[in-house]
Amino acid sequence: MKGLADCAILSPMSSLSPFSNLMSGVFGVLIDILTLLRLIFRSPGALAAENLFLRKQVGLYVERKQKPRRASNAMRFTMAQLSRFFEWRDALTIVKPDTLIRWHRKGFRLFWKWKSRASGRPRVPADVRRLIVEMATNNPTWGEERIANELSLKIGIRISPRTVRQYMPKDPKRPTVPSQRWMTFVRNHAKAIIASDFFIVVTATFRHAYVLVIMEIGTRRILHVNVTRHPTAEWTLQQFRECVIGDEDYKFIIHDRDSIYSSELDSSLRALGLRVLRTPYRCPQANAFCERLIGSARRECLDFMIPFDEDHIRQILKLWTVHYNRSRPHMSLGPGFPDRSVHKAELQVKRHCIPNHYRVAVTPILGGLHHEYRLERTAA
Repeated sequence: MKGLADCAILSPMSSLSPFSNLMSGVFGVLIDILTLLRLIFRSPGALAAENLFLRKQVGLYVERKQKPRRASNAMRFTMAQLSRFFEWRDALTIVKPDTLIRWHRKGFRLFWKWKSRASGRPRVPADVRRLIVEMATNNPTWGEERIANELSLKIGIRISPRTVRQYMPKDPKRPTVPSQRWMTFVRNHAKAIIASDFFIVVTATFRHAYVLVIMEIGTRRILHVNVTRHPTAEWTLQQFRECVIGDEDYKFIIHDRDSIYSSELDSSLRALGLRVLRTPYRCPQANAFCERLIGSARRECLDFMIPFDEDHIRQILKLWTVHYNRSRPHMSLGPGFPDRSVHKAELQVKRHCIPNHYRVAVTPILGGLHHEYRLERTAA
């Protein structure tokens, strides 16, 4: 009880900071614990006499009806703990019994709030967060998966796309899922299939140019791309001859039912050892990989430029094709690059950290529409 009287002198100061109030409360509790340890070794008679003496003083204090000081947090904690060792209802005079119970419940809530605090994962380093923001700002067509793959394959930093999304300025949209029937077929024959398709590009003079793309399904690699204003079956066959020699392991070629793909062209393709697979009518999803490639070419390149003529289109697509084959990550490849000869960065042992003595080098592509990132050793 002497510890209670000593703690009653302490009162919280509103001008102190929360840390100072916490340290003051902890200091008060420590004083009460030391006082209790000192009283344990005293004789029962001395404790009973001191208890009666303090009760008399408290009785005089209550009889005068003076308003007591507000109890501090340390005093509340100490009284709530001491109440478990004796019949506290008879000894309590300065506060009501319900008040003491409320103090005990408040301490219980604070205890479980501290015990249930969320630890969470460590934050991503500031330099990596700035790099994610820079990549998302400089490349508006990239999503969180693309940025995560760039960091994993080129910088060697393994980071979750969900973590990347927290630091991006806006949420990207997910692509639609193609037909499951054709996906099953293509997965079983991906390494032996190539696909082709045409799409239209409008020049600055509002003339139409036709772009032919030929891709390898298994690696997503663009085998050939060319532009013409007057597509014919002979011109199209020449494009196939430039990229399909006959020594490859290609067995199938997928194209639609456009009149450009004449019967003579299909016969020439069969002579090269390819089996022609024509897509059904009004089913672009049957050639989903080429349609996806054309969509990427528009969203990541052509939608941001106004080409002057077919030569300009050919030059733009040539640069973008190199970027697509050698630097653009593909989720369906692991992630990976269509060009298997491109070296992947080794994953760092310490996650979310750029290795020592290295820096991230940036190379703009297509006038800064895209950027390529790689690790580069700094000068000693």
